[in-house]
Amino acid sequence: MEAYLGIDVGSVTTKLAVVGRDDELITHIYLLTQGKPIQMVQQGLKQIKQQLPKDVNICGVATTGSARYLAGVIVGADLVKNEITSHAVATLHYIPEVQTIIEIGGQDSKIIIIRDGIVTDFGMNTVCAAGTGSFLDHQALRLNISIEEFAKRALNSNTPVRIAGRCTVFAESDMIHKQQMGHRTEDILYGLCRALVRNYLNNVGLGKDIKPPVVFQGGVAFNQAIVKALQEELNTEVIVPPHHELMGAIGAASLAHEEMVGSNNGSKFKGFKVSEVRYHISSFECKACPNLCEIAQISLNGQVLAQWGGRCDLWERSPSN
Repeated sequence: MEAYLGIDVGSVTTKLAVVGRDDELITHIYLLTQGKPIQMVQQGLKQIKQQLPKDVNICGVATTGSARYLAGVIVGADLVKNEITSHAVATLHYIPEVQTIIEIGGQDSKIIIIRDGIVTDFGMNTVCAAGTGSFLDHQALRLNISIEEFAKRALNSNTPVRIAGRCTVFAESDMIHKQQMGHRTEDILYGLCRALVRNYLNNVGLGKDIKPPVVFQGGVAFNQAIVKALQEELNTEVIVPPHHELMGAIGAASLAHEEMVGSNNGSKFKGFKVSEVRYHISSFECKACPNLCEIAQISLNGQVLAQWGGRCDLWERSPSN
């Protein structure tokens, strides 16, 4: 049975998806990265092997996400692709008429503008946490409630308060002030959801031509209160697709399929046995120019397998390296 593997390694979660010849999802794994991308990729491979039918043959592998290069070296990827392309490909598979993709993850967020099936514009936020899932996680922790309870109670709000959400620190200060004024917790919670949506649209979505159909994906799309806040702010229906939390991995798997079709070379996939290998990650500062780039490298048994992170290739040519 012909199949293709996509791996999306983010700062908060690691996702693996296997698709078949028609790009239909066969199985998947969703794990917390916990600051251990190598171990989580290996754990994901081990678990997904157990879920696959015996006759499945992995004919291609692609990686995406913030740790895509690292994951690509570990598994022997045929393709390493950026998140924008991966998310767009997966969304177009499920909702071909999509014009705007809103993706909010644990520590970053993005917007992708699509016209006639082609990405025409995009924006990303990898610096400020106020428009990401960690913003809600932090406030839920402050209120001593789970993120699941956060979403349920926020939907029971009747008169949401306005929270200053331009910054996580200011939002927390404003939230405490609203608590001291006696506002209901449910109204404060939904106010925080609205603050996240405003921050996202005023930063990531600033200047973007947001047109329906609007598709919302990423881990934060589990939160129905955020879906409601987005619909109110945009004044349009917001579609949450099936497997919204896996779109990067599904898109990567589809791109691996596309890459390998017609290829005379076999896949570079090292096999599921790499889940048992012990890799070593280190870094060094390149001094070939004033940029002082931090170069990451992965080694096995003292041998460097790959290095990346430089803004140029000067460090490769430098006698000091």
